[in-house]
Amino acid sequence: MATINESAEKRTGTALGQLNFGKKTARRVAWESWSFQIVGPRQVEVTNESYGYLKADHRYTVTVEETDGLAFPAECECKADQYSEEYACKHRVAVAAVGGPTVLNAAARFSPLPETEIEKCGCTPDFPCADCYITRKRGVIE
Repeated sequence: MATINESAEKRTGTALGQLNFGKKTARRVAWESWSFQIVGPRQVEVTNESYGYLKADHRYTVTVEETDGLAFPAECECKADQYSEEYACKHRVAVAAVGGPTVLNAAARFSPLPETEIEKCGCTPDFPCADCYITRKRGVIE
């Protein structure tokens, strides 16, 4: 079983391979509990669930970029990522390691309902009606 402590050579060609992080960050990502939600085009909301009832204070938005067909977490709004150019924060590493390609690709390919569709029926992008949801889902599958 592969772990996030793999050498850089083994991580090449993956989202995790695009990030520079240390052993301490790798351990924290492995020990802590994470949840992910796509909140917009190329945006993943990362919540550190380990904080229990204080988890809302540990929720950040990670921006996903795509280069040569590889989606990877490019930046985070947390202080650690804002102040360090060299190392990735644990939130970005968690998206790459725990969320993996499923979360990254979903964020990279996310597109909200077109405004014209929303205006027709009156539903919202956050809570689309059944017809808009089915229509959008068909568009994604086809």
